[in-house]
Amino acid sequence: MAEKLGNLLGKLSGIGAIAAGGISFASTSLYVVQAGYKAVVFDRIRGVLPVSRDEGIHFRIPFIQKPVLYETRTKYTNIQSETGSKDLQTVGVHLRLLYRPDTEQLPRLHSKLGPDYDDRVLPSIGNEILKAVVAQYDAGELITQREVVSSKVRDTLTKRASEFDILLDDVSITHFSFSREFTNAIESKQVAQQEAERSKFVVMKSEQERRAAVIKAEGEAESAKMIIESLKNQSPGFIELRRIEAAREITEHLISNPNVSYLPSGVNLFLPASGGSNPGSAKRN
Repeated sequence: MAEKLGNLLGKLSGIGAIAAGGISFASTSLYVVQAGYKAVVFDRIRGVLPVSRDEGIHFRIPFIQKPVLYETRTKYTNIQSETGSKDLQTVGVHLRLLYRPDTEQLPRLHSKLGPDYDDRVLPSIGNEILKAVVAQYDAGELITQREVVSSKVRDTLTKRASEFDILLDDVSITHFSFSREFTNAIESKQVAQQEAERSKFVVMKSEQERRAAVIKAEGEAESAKMIIESLKNQSPGFIELRRIEAAREITEHLISNPNVSYLPSGVNLFLPASGGSNPGSAKRN
């Protein structure tokens, strides 16, 4: 009985060892490429294999082959460079890049640069292109022709990055910074332009007012001329009637005004009043 139990335990231990070996072999011979990645396989005998592996489960020879994963989704990085413009102004440029590796050339990219290809290439070529492009424009042109400058940087940098098997999805200049002296000069220029526009507006307003006054005077003169011509054709009685009507209108306006007082003619209001005397007796004395 004891002998049978020993044989059974021996068989079980053998099966367990085989199972453990199988699990260990499977774990070392199979690997998974996650979504958004590709794998480049390095073979200790043949070197980097020419075909990359897509997403999914793949087989490798344990201790002989080693997979290296590369993210194929678009990533971003920022590059800052301080350079000089055509008119020798110091300009700080902030550049944003959206990039990814060329999946068709991953084995070559791995052989030439390795997994840190972006840190090796993008800062150096980014600064190189920025300095070369910015040096072709004055500081003022960098502001007024920003789209042109950004487009030229994009085209040149995209072409340069493709030489290293890197694809650029977007290149954009996010910010320009200038020296304090240049910034102050720009602000002073803008203030001067605003003052010039204001002075121009004042002159134009004065000219329009002068023209309006001339037109008004000409209109009044023409109106007076027409009235005179009309009066020449009227009888003296009609003219006298119009004069009386005008006088009546003025009188009614003065009567209705509380600030106007009526004083009878021939009466001196400043003579002192005396008992029983009248202006006539005072005059006789």
